[in-house]
Amino acid sequence: MKDELDINVELASPDQFIPAVPGWRERSLSIARHGQLEFFHYDPYGQTLSKLQRRHDRDIQDARSFLRDGLIDVARLLEMFEQIELELIRYPAVDAASFRSAVLEFCDENR
Repeated sequence: MKDELDINVELASPDQFIPAVPGWRERSLSIARHGQLEFFHYDPYGQTLSKLQRRHDRDIQDARSFLRDGLIDVARLLEMFEQIELELIRYPAVDAASFRSAVLEFCDENR
């Protein structure tokens, strides 16, 4: 169904691939509440950083849409990256230097 609707469905949260950005719970966006159950979108900054780390075309488009929709700010995004950068050593699959380059490039292109 996700292919038919051309939507991105992740059954994992960004903090499984990159360090969790401090304060992510407070920045997560409420979707709906049904009784005692509440649904949230994961923190837009964490999502954006995860997408920039992967660098798939669709992920870059998603990151741009977060910016366009006012869900993120590039200066704040860079601050968020800097908060997790030292923790990247615990994620051996992540090339910290290329991740930093991707974040800087995105921020520079969108200032």
